[in-house]
Amino acid sequence: MSITIQNISKTFGSFQALNNVSLEVPSGGLTALLGPSGSGKTTLLRIVAGLESADAGTGGKILFDGLPVTDNPVNRRQVGFVFQHYALFRHLTVFENIAFGLRVKPRAERLSRDAIRERVTELLKLVQLEQLAQRFPAQLSGGQRQRIALARALAIQPKVLLLDEPFGALDAQVRAELRRWLRHLHDTIHVTSIFVTHDQEEALEVADSIVVMNKGGIEQVGAPNEVFQNPATEFVMKFLGDVNVFHGRIHNDAPVFTDELKDANGVRLLVRPHDLTVQLYPGTGISLPAQVYRVLTAGPLVKIELLNSQNNLVQVHIPHDVYQAMPVKPGQQVYLVPKESRLYGNGNERIEYVI
Repeated sequence: MSITIQNISKTFGSFQALNNVSLEVPSGGLTALLGPSGSGKTTLLRIVAGLESADAGTGGKILFDGLPVTDNPVNRRQVGFVFQHYALFRHLTVFENIAFGLRVKPRAERLSRDAIRERVTELLKLVQLEQLAQRFPAQLSGGQRQRIALARALAIQPKVLLLDEPFGALDAQVRAELRRWLRHLHDTIHVTSIFVTHDQEEALEVADSIVVMNKGGIEQVGAPNEVFQNPATEFVMKFLGDVNVFHGRIHNDAPVFTDELKDANGVRLLVRPHDLTVQLYPGTGISLPAQVYRVLTAGPLVKIELLNSQNNLVQVHIPHDVYQAMPVKPGQQVYLVPKESRLYGNGNERIEYVI
């Protein structure tokens, strides 16, 4: 089931939550809507579900497999929705929570009692919680509750599965376990899915495609590796992981980074921590002087914190063997040489420059 979003706008009072958003979601894929709070991602998800309506008179449309569903109520869209805070019925057992959507179907569409029991048992096995069928939500962990909420959404055999910050209420370790489980589950059922998250690592690890949103619009759409390695805008570069920003200017058609200048020639060089090397002497291209501030050797990478010539903190991440070959100490003067970087002008436009 493919999803087509055409020219969707939504305002709440004077706040523009979505501004003429268009998007194609391929059939059978797992797509992440990624962005900061207030970027419009949850509003867009709720409009796809039918829980919100787009602004009237703007020509906005939602289509499933090319057929318009814009005016269809939520119960006619065959959408499964998973909320951040589970929304389980506390007075019902796990089994009855999953069976709920099947039991409230119109009589003509309702399965028999035996068929409902078979469907719920099948889903409990799918989410690996069949031994908890007779427990109540209060007797489950957060991760178990979220699996039950997902099983309940799948019970009605939706054509589209929508998840709003599905792991947002869980601690970091449980989040990591569940997102790997969600990826495996999706590879098993292949239902077209969209999930909302503000967690960059979650989106990069789980999704087939990432939609980066900001201020009610879409900044970039692409595969995880594409948006991370080739960010279309400065916002995408900054949002998808740690970034060092060096301010400078263009001089003789080349960037220099000795001063922070707020003029028409001002530029910003953006470099990720793992794309910086530390050298004792200047290189032949861009070399940025810095002073070592702190060295953290615990963990899979050595993290070096430095102060650049503008007294801004810079982070460098290098393997342990590279650090052991050339250890540095706090207070030492060094030079930072970028392996890969992105250069942006004052208008946030990308400037092509080969280092």
